[in-house]
Amino acid sequence: MLDVRTIREHPELVKHAVEVKGIDLDVDALVALDTEVRRLRHEVDNAMGERKRRSKEFGRADEATRERLRAEQADFDVRLGATKDEHAARAAELQDLLLQVPGIPWDQAPVGAGEAENVVIKKVGTPPSFDFEPLDHVTLLEERGWAEFARARNVSGERAYALRGDAVLLERAVLSYALDLLVTRSFTPISVPSLVREAALVGTGMFPKGREETYELPADDLFLAGTGEVALVGLHAGEILDKAQLPLLYAGISPCFRREIGSAGRDVRGLIRVHQFEKVEQFVVCEADDAESEKWHQALLDCAEQLLLDLDLAYEVVECSTGDMGLGKFRMNDINTWFPSLESYRETHSCSTLHDWQARRASLRYRDTDGTIKHAHTLNNTAAATPRLLVALLENHQNADRTVTVPPVLRPYLQGREVL
Repeated sequence: MLDVRTIREHPELVKHAVEVKGIDLDVDALVALDTEVRRLRHEVDNAMGERKRRSKEFGRADEATRERLRAEQADFDVRLGATKDEHAARAAELQDLLLQVPGIPWDQAPVGAGEAENVVIKKVGTPPSFDFEPLDHVTLLEERGWAEFARARNVSGERAYALRGDAVLLERAVLSYALDLLVTRSFTPISVPSLVREAALVGTGMFPKGREETYELPADDLFLAGTGEVALVGLHAGEILDKAQLPLLYAGISPCFRREIGSAGRDVRGLIRVHQFEKVEQFVVCEADDAESEKWHQALLDCAEQLLLDLDLAYEVVECSTGDMGLGKFRMNDINTWFPSLESYRETHSCSTLHDWQARRASLRYRDTDGTIKHAHTLNNTAAATPRLLVALLENHQNADRTVTVPPVLRPYLQGREVL
């Protein structure tokens, strides 16, 4: 959410953001509605003042005058009630529109409608060259008895999976290493709930647009979160922190759930695009300063790159286009890792700076050193999301005898085993 004053004072800037992000929103209509809401609020305030004046007059009046004032007051209260109702209805309409206003994107972000306009800004590492016919991860897992796909689908339907044996241990090793890496960088590990209220999804910016991607539990008024970011933002929603507490650095771990509506036919084999997965999320709350946000954006990006380097995986860093970065993002960099079976890079990390767009929705604020209350800046990036990252490990580090070489950084989590 943007500050409504920014929308009033700089409508052309907001219109540009709407255009380059491909959002269906009439900014002029929003500004007109804001003017109408403020007019009605003024009417209500004036009427409440008049009501107070009438009350004092009633207290001083004789009985005959009071009879007249009662009749006038009854009519006045009807009109005041109607104005209040109109104000409430129009204010609710305005709030719905404000939730659709995009964040102003970085002026150096590629302008484009979607993923096709993203720009590769860095490539690191060399995809492996095999002297044997490599297997895709599904075949490798099934040959080694490390996964149940058909049986899991009998239980849960399409895109279900059940890991077994060493695949489970390798997955846990990846997640544990990601947590430990973040701890060395002063992040606080925290396990967060996957069951969240609607307010948390609205506050994060996942709703209203992403509702169809989210599993709902209507009997409990709860939803299954698609990322730990939802709970991490929600932890401090409505709070006023002290500047001395900032930055807040969280390494959140949780199961995540996504319906993946609209992705039929895309990366559906095996573990690349599934409904349930595990994730370690990097999350930062910092002061409302562009330079501070930029510093943490680079730090989050560097941490993800370090993890991929440590796992000996080739990757590329992408500058995401305005149409691909999402409603609230100021800047977004994806990291795509090499998948041999696809003969291409696929997203494994997404690093986002949101400035105060998210904090305004969640009312996440802090008190500056001069006593001023400000909305914080928030940032997030994946540290490790499995099983997709597990797929990259299996496919890139497989051997001719169908074993898998364990990267050195993971061996302490696997009792020192070098090969699975």
